Amino acid sequence: MLNLFYAEPDRDRWLPLDRYPRRLIRRIVRGKRRPGGQERVFLDLMAGLDRLNAPYRVNDYRHARRHPEELCCVLGKRHVLDDEPWHNPLLIGPCIHDHPIDDPDLFNRRRIRRILVPGPWMRRMCEPYWGETVKAWPVGIDTELWQPNAAAAKDMDFILYNKIRWDHAHREESLLQPIRAELGRRGLSFIEMRYGSYQPADYHRNLARARAMIFVCEHETQGLAYQQALAAGVPLLVWDHGGEWLDPNYHPARVRFGPISSVPYWDDRCGVKFDSAASFAPALTAFGERQGRREFAPRQYILDNLTLEKCAAAFVAHAAEAAAAPDVPPHTIMRP
Repeated sequence: MLNLFYAEPDRDRWLPLDRYPRRLIRRIVRGKRRPGGQERVFLDLMAGLDRLNAPYRVNDYRHARRHPEELCCVLGKRHVLDDEPWHNPLLIGPCIHDHPIDDPDLFNRRRIRRILVPGPWMRRMCEPYWGETVKAWPVGIDTELWQPNAAAAKDMDFILYNKIRWDHAHREESLLQPIRAELGRRGLSFIEMRYGSYQPADYHRNLARARAMIFVCEHETQGLAYQQALAAGVPLLVWDHGGEWLDPNYHPARVRFGPISSVPYWDDRCGVKFDSAASFAPALTAFGERQGRREFAPRQYILDNLTLEKCAAAFVAHAAEAAAAPDVPPHTIMRP
């Protein structure tokens, strides 16, 4: 049986126990809380385990303390790892650390057996520090929730999905405006959606209407939103610049790593990529030609690779291997 641990951070900020009235005020002002990306990973892992009838416990700290020989799987944010003594061997991740340099004493403090990160380019970035301990593991996509809507009319050419994280003014001028202009020049209809500014129902509705989606983001470690579009049968035209990891908390002073990707899980069935504003127009032409020949099969890619069941089974396999593995010897973090 898997021992799973996850919790959203909810600490007192100004006064003892002030997290409780702050939680109530947030609910009144913002409405019902939506799960964030890391919580979505945990919920979808459990959904996949349920479909496999794979048994698991959630946040049973008493059991973990009574059975220090059993593997514990700690997902989500770092406070779950840091707030417990953890005498158990551990599988941690995904989403615990953004980069190994955030926790240089990790292997001295914890009995680490395996570290999961969301995707392959992130694994390559972390491997010089964590060695063979780190593996790529994506959470699955709910292909029953995200599926084509045969009853909906496809009356819109594109969703322009804007997930620019940094340097918004520059990307607006150098990338987004040329994309909009080219779509307008060709008479192609589109609706723009900005990450974090819509409800899931809006995304469902627009995916049902759209023939395709243009996905604009500096990088993704997994990319749930674009994979949900693929599961809904919507092919993608993707900005994938393939440069360095640009997170300003690390780049360029602390970490220089590349190439990265905006679509770390992908094959030719999913759509077409472009790497700059200059390459958008020819990519749009190629995309239209392939779409006209019905060459894309985005949902099949998800069914072959990223279902809830397949990804949950992969997690179970990682946990079994970690449970049987020896502890990584204590050491200060490796350097590349």
